[in-house]
Amino acid sequence: MEWNISTLEELQNVAKEIYETLEQDNEHAALLTLKGDLGAGKTAFTKELAKVLGVEEHITSPTFVLAKEYDLVDQKFEKLIHIDAYRLEGEEGLEPISFKELLQDSKNLIVLEWPERVEEELPDFRKEIEIELKGETRNITYGR
Repeated sequence: MEWNISTLEELQNVAKEIYETLEQDNEHAALLTLKGDLGAGKTAFTKELAKVLGVEEHITSPTFVLAKEYDLVDQKFEKLIHIDAYRLEGEEGLEPISFKELLQDSKNLIVLEWPERVEEELPDFRKEIEIELKGETRNITYGR
């Protein structure tokens, strides 16, 4: 799937469309990875997804805390977990946040920015989003 968007409203619509494709699985969490250059809109996407899911808290990038959790109400998942791997490298980068345990809970929706930093730790079942900024337009590709 691919979109070219230029407004936050369009970004929210894309986030909603992607969310609707996710299925809850009894074996593991849903994992969305977000690739893109600095400023491409990875955190903006997560903010819009959180709005779609009814999160009222202010969403910021968890660059320095690595992960933030948000409780969801009346959704197919119970928690939205936002992870920023920008400052991480190597195999044990996600260990401090118990990433493997987070993945084992089918009630979690995990959004992970900068997956290329921790590629070795990511499961095959992930869904990938790539965001590319081209002038005033964002090109969003979703797949896997």
